[in-house]
Amino acid sequence: MADYEIFVTYKEGIFDPPGVTAERALANLGYQGVDEVKIGKYIRLSGDVDTSQVTEMCEKLLANPVIEDFRIESA
Repeated sequence: MADYEIFVTYKEGIFDPPGVTAERALANLGYQGVDEVKIGKYIRLSGDVDTSQVTEMCEKLLANPVIEDFRIESA
């Protein structure tokens, strides 16, 4: 049994609407020191699978390889 943490974010240069919205909201709340906000997905996966299977799952379903990058860490 293995545990994995998967972090999915937009690729560099892809517009991040939730991040821009949060960035503007923070500025409106008076937090002027924030330069950039990126918002992504966090996925925790447990099971009898190995890293290559988790990578395949990300490529096929959990992330959109056209606009998103993902990073897998063993938990």
